[in-house]
Amino acid sequence: MKRIFHFGAASSHLGPLEERLLEALWERGHATVRDLLNGDGACDDLAYTTVMTTLDRLFKKNLLSRAVEGRAFCYTPRFTREELHREVAGEALRQLMNASPASSLPISYLVEVLTEHDAQLLDELREVVEAKRRQLRSGELRDRKARNESSARDKA
Repeated sequence: MKRIFHFGAASSHLGPLEERLLEALWERGHATVRDLLNGDGACDDLAYTTVMTTLDRLFKKNLLSRAVEGRAFCYTPRFTREELHREVAGEALRQLMNASPASSLPISYLVEVLTEHDAQLLDELREVVEAKRRQLRSGELRDRKARNESSARDKA
């Protein structure tokens, strides 16, 4: 997993161990520290206190929820892998857009990076942009219609 993860206002980066435990929880759905240590071998090489501390850090970063289960906490990811990736990508793009006074500059960088990665992504980007434009136009038409109906009621 790439080290692009940072989440929340504090921009707390996830370390490799945090990423590893988050992956293990995504695979299981939920788990206690003991479950992770006695599970599929993903965390067998770690100490109980290491896993406990790391899960607590992920909880404090608002990435996990937890509930008391006996004498331990059972941890559950608050976001799916896709939701977290979407949030991380969105935050990176927001930072990129805020980094330049000219909004066309970051957009040109985005297009350049997409082209370097996979030219097919430019076609996908165009489709996403066109779908968003249709959605916005549809919303504008709906808003305009609602204003006209409201205005007509006010006149009556």
